[in-house]
Amino acid sequence: MSMPVIYVVSDSVGETAELVTKAAISQFNGSGMVIKGFPYVEDIGNIDEVISLVKMDNGMIAYTLVKPEMRMYMSDKAKKAGIYAVDLLGPLMDQIQSFIGKKPLCEPGLVRKLDEDYFKKVEAIEFAVKYDDGRDPRGILKADIILVGVSRTSKTPLSQYLAHKRLKVANVPLVPEVDPPEELYKVPSEKCFGLKISPEKLNNIRRERLISLGLNDQASYANIDRIKEELTFFDKVISKMNCPVIDVTNKAVEETANLILNYIQKK
Repeated sequence: MSMPVIYVVSDSVGETAELVTKAAISQFNGSGMVIKGFPYVEDIGNIDEVISLVKMDNGMIAYTLVKPEMRMYMSDKAKKAGIYAVDLLGPLMDQIQSFIGKKPLCEPGLVRKLDEDYFKKVEAIEFAVKYDDGRDPRGILKADIILVGVSRTSKTPLSQYLAHKRLKVANVPLVPEVDPPEELYKVPSEKCFGLKISPEKLNNIRRERLISLGLNDQASYANIDRIKEELTFFDKVISKMNCPVIDVTNKAVEETANLILNYIQKK
């Protein structure tokens, strides 16, 4: 005896229909059932084709078709052919339409587009973590945006914020005793953004940071002369890079991010 067959029919990849079908089959211990995919159904000719195949296999259909006319055609053809056919998506869409009083877009593949958007965001966040604080200069060449600045100029939170906008961001700290990575001078200057800050503001931020760590706030890290030396070095590097500079002295991360996004959009 041949195994029962369910044709999973969709106007897109068919992942949703297959997942729901597998979940249903699992409640019957599989029952030796076979799933056959029939994705990217674009016209009634495709439906006629799948109906013929199902009849030969003596199977049934589980389908996700978002266009009303395609759903109706599938339902009518299956009934006339004496085939069991289950609309997995249509009834729920109809109920949601009645519930919110808004018509659906009826565009195939939107779930996949949302998934791709989500995974791009995750990828950008992972990128920001991997190439945070100049850990690996190779990230500079792969990044959409490179943030450059001395310590405590909000490079890391800004990188994460921009990552949620699906932008791959690398950030590079500048220290007078260490030459900047050569990669900084190999990327287009419009990809780089120098983060400038006033010495007094940076002094306060660093002192608070040291205190929060239980350290002496008079350490050289928070010394005003040392800070001015670092900022002079910053000016020298940024001048060589010839990239845009944003004064973050009194700006929130969101505000700085919006300036960067606006700059990119204009470019």
